[in-house]
Amino acid sequence: MTNLKPDSQSSGDPAVMLTVKSPGQTLLLPVDADTSVRMALDTTELRVRAACGGLGTCGACLIQTLTGDFNPPTLAERQKIPAEELAIGMRLACQLRARRPGELYLENPAPSSEWKSLDAAGLYRTGDGNSAVDQHVYGVAVDLGTTHIRLSLWNRQTGRRIASRYSINPQVAHGADVLTRLDADRLADSETNAICQQARKAIIGGIRDILSRDMGEVSTVLAEIGRVLIVGNTAMLILVCGNSGDSLYRPESWQQAIACHPSDLDAWRLAWRTPHADIDIAQPLAGFIGSDLLADLLATAITEQPQPMLLADFGTNTEIALWDGHTLWASSVPGGPAFEGVGMRNGMTAESGAICRVTRADDRWELQTLGGVPARGYCASGFIDTIALLLDEKLLKPSGRFAEPLPAGGYCLDAANPRTAIFGSDIDVFQRAKASTAAAMTQLLILAGLTVNDLHTLWICGSFGQYLDLNSAFRVGLLPSVDPSRVRLLANASLAGCEKLLLDPMGEALLNAIIDSARVVNLGGVYEYEARFIDHLRLQPVPTSERE
Repeated sequence: MTNLKPDSQSSGDPAVMLTVKSPGQTLLLPVDADTSVRMALDTTELRVRAACGGLGTCGACLIQTLTGDFNPPTLAERQKIPAEELAIGMRLACQLRARRPGELYLENPAPSSEWKSLDAAGLYRTGDGNSAVDQHVYGVAVDLGTTHIRLSLWNRQTGRRIASRYSINPQVAHGADVLTRLDADRLADSETNAICQQARKAIIGGIRDILSRDMGEVSTVLAEIGRVLIVGNTAMLILVCGNSGDSLYRPESWQQAIACHPSDLDAWRLAWRTPHADIDIAQPLAGFIGSDLLADLLATAITEQPQPMLLADFGTNTEIALWDGHTLWASSVPGGPAFEGVGMRNGMTAESGAICRVTRADDRWELQTLGGVPARGYCASGFIDTIALLLDEKLLKPSGRFAEPLPAGGYCLDAANPRTAIFGSDIDVFQRAKASTAAAMTQLLILAGLTVNDLHTLWICGSFGQYLDLNSAFRVGLLPSVDPSRVRLLANASLAGCEKLLLDPMGEALLNAIIDSARVVNLGGVYEYEARFIDHLRLQPVPTSERE
């Protein structure tokens, strides 16, 4: 089994594999030539101690090289590490870069944290700061997702990203999908407040994690945060504001903008100890079409292009936007938890132990897991690979039924590991999620007078696409079958768009232009959509030329 690095498709240089040992733990770590060992470790559950953001000035990230070929000690290392310790391989992880495979030993790791660093590839890039920001210069961009929270801290004056993080949204304890969570919210005011505070505490926890590890100070920098901008799906924005979700249950709200404004901003700032922060909620487009989709559109800039493009952000609530060159057709459909890797017996999110890719060779199933550890279950990409291969092997019918009766323990790809089992109910959950999404894409194309063949680019946003094999997605009918060169995967699009809105002086104008061009479609009111949903339940490629 191998370890896969997030956004590995964007890496220009091949990674070398390092073995990192620590008391009670061994980790396989792929490291790109331009990535420090510290940066690579920060994407895992094993982190070095740090307090200077990788500048080498704190000297806390000590690690020992046992074997391998690495860059020579830097000036920062010679200043912080005695010569006799350098001689036995002691290095600063933030200064250490691998040239060939090797082995490292980390004697004193940092305390475990729920927060991990994001790969900056695919995030917003700016070389310019804003000199008009002359006080409270720090800003925070937040993508508040149903399953994950992603955030980044910026110096707005210099245009420098200090660091970014992601973690599980603790609200998952109240339900894996947005409607279950909103139902929990409707129980009582106390429950509403509890769910609201969970998200807020998680966000400030991520900010504090950045400050302690990448700046070496917390309280003084919190006081210098001038703006926090939050994007997310409508339900998550309602909940973090502490508002009632009743409006989302009213049919007339589906195609109208829903206001998400907190009524307790002063108390919110006080709880976070950010007295000067403008905590800003980027408003959703309408109904279940949140500002996370708007952020996706900012990041990809598809509405600034003349060619037709389709964008889908997969999740428990899948949001879809079709740009025909003049009008933005936008809708959303319930994906359920299938695209987040949950809702299935052995489903899980993309974390250590998740089967993220499956191949078939010499009549054997080959499983790749995140972290290179024994399989604990399937994230969405691994599950889709498996369905595609089961179809190819005639073990699964296009109807979603297995060709032979399943044993009580399900169909196991690894007979020695019951967590690799797939059940008929799992296939059914996925079929419904993929049918609602594929039918929605087809319906929007028809409303715009287009076919799949007219699309210049197909954008897949969200963490779902991080490890997605396009051929598998085409095979099962999740995505329309287009030339893979026309597909773009952008895992952190919502955060990237939020960063652009936070930092680009033209961001607000660009956002308003997107909103002005949008036409919201409630597919529940489109008669043909239900029939298309039924057609797309079958596990087969999507037709590329269907027209009304």
